[in-house]
Amino acid sequence: MAREAGGRAVEADVANPEQAKALIGAVDDLDLLVNNAGVTRDGLIARMSDEDWRVVIETNLSGVFHTCRAAARGMMKRRSGSIVNISSIVGLHGNPGQTNYSASKAGIIGFTKALARELGSRGVRANVVAPGYIDTRLTQVIAEEMRVLMLANTPLGRFGKPEDVAGAVRFLCSEEASFITGEVLLVDGGMGM
Repeated sequence: MAREAGGRAVEADVANPEQAKALIGAVDDLDLLVNNAGVTRDGLIARMSDEDWRVVIETNLSGVFHTCRAAARGMMKRRSGSIVNISSIVGLHGNPGQTNYSASKAGIIGFTKALARELGSRGVRANVVAPGYIDTRLTQVIAEEMRVLMLANTPLGRFGKPEDVAGAVRFLCSEEASFITGEVLLVDGGMGM
């Protein structure tokens, strides 16, 4: 798929600082970075293992830190770049059984706002896309009664599509968004209002 789009795929575990650094280093003159790696390990807090907490925080939040740190110096040197970090509506509103996931996604929002302030004077933008419930493998395993409840709380009355998120990311990476930084763009069908 990457080849068909004129690119190439590079595999890395962004939770590992060295692999994240190598991933970013494999791209010459990186001017766009989209962090969308994410995992869930759902469970009630009273039963959540240290490992389930660690894996989610390390992948979802530390992975964003590792890749942004690796990309920042080159972007600042070139005085241009756009970073889009994928969070979640859950990072804004929480969700029962997802304290680890909610914390990681809320952390991405705070991290990105601080990053936007830090890199803005060097011409580098940093923004967040916070999807609601998007029809992916991650949401297809949700129990039917929860899916019905989520749809009832979504004014547009449907799950989003991956293309909905891709369009928001594409916009934030484009020149049309050249005066936008530190923002959180909800792609949630109105759920978060």
